[in-house]
Amino acid sequence: MPTKLKNPDDCVGLEFIITREYAAPRDLVWRACTEPRHLAQWWGPTGFSAPVCEWDARPGGKIFVLMRGPDGTEYPMGGEVRDVVPPELMVSMTGALDAAGNYLFQFLHTLTLIERDGKTKLMMHSRVINATPGAGRYIGGFETGMTLSLERLGGHLVEQVASAREIVITREFDAPRELVWDAMTDPEQVIHWWGPRGFTTTITEMDVRPGGVWKHVMHGPDGANYPIESVFQEVVAPARLVFAQGGKREGGPSISFVSTWTFDLTASGNTKVTIRMVFPSPSARDLVVREFGAIEGGKQTLERLGEHLSTVAKT
Repeated sequence: MPTKLKNPDDCVGLEFIITREYAAPRDLVWRACTEPRHLAQWWGPTGFSAPVCEWDARPGGKIFVLMRGPDGTEYPMGGEVRDVVPPELMVSMTGALDAAGNYLFQFLHTLTLIERDGKTKLMMHSRVINATPGAGRYIGGFETGMTLSLERLGGHLVEQVASAREIVITREFDAPRELVWDAMTDPEQVIHWWGPRGFTTTITEMDVRPGGVWKHVMHGPDGANYPIESVFQEVVAPARLVFAQGGKREGGPSISFVSTWTFDLTASGNTKVTIRMVFPSPSARDLVVREFGAIEGGKQTLERLGEHLSTVAKT
């Protein structure tokens, strides 16, 4: 329940300690708590937005957030960052502003992040350092408001952890969806475009049905071979294809991920292909990007698909 306060003397020196644990690495939680593009997504209670969010996470850096309530009422907040020790500590001063830009009250906040076993414990220690007459009615709702904000932070982190494990590549083709689907599921066509430029592919098995196996070897321009085995999980012709893929460069570490291909019709009659690759962890995703150039390789693969479709359309 909101704290009930009668006058400013009740407020000054009042302290709040709120803790939360998130299933997210500390670096990600730190960014979510210090970068405006993240803060704007979760700052404020449920139903509030932050159309203006300026937060300079450096000693002396200025803070200005304009919160907007569900009824359209705006609540400006100003402040400054006092101390920063990335990614574990931030000390800041914030307070609500009146119409003239003067502080109604001020809090000194100490944000501490502790990482353990891939999770992050957040502790927010907030102390009232100044208050004007009548400020108690606002300060009394601080704990509830901050608690709701930190719940929204948790939801935002879930989304960020998921996206940190993904690679998403999209391309639109001037071709019917059925034609694009066939190019992806017919092994005699796949060998003509699969892989980045300079690669060729040998397919030994491609059974496109739920539980079916797809075995192929990609041959790099440097002579390296990449044996790959996939198992189809979903086959919804001609709209959706999901398969679990595992493979490696010969002599190198194995990689695995789940790849979802969607084939969507556009308003112009074209086909939009979206590839979503989900890896076991952000580090696994980063390894594939760094060591195998997965993002650029995926883009080149879709470019080659487009070239193949142009050839097929002419026959």
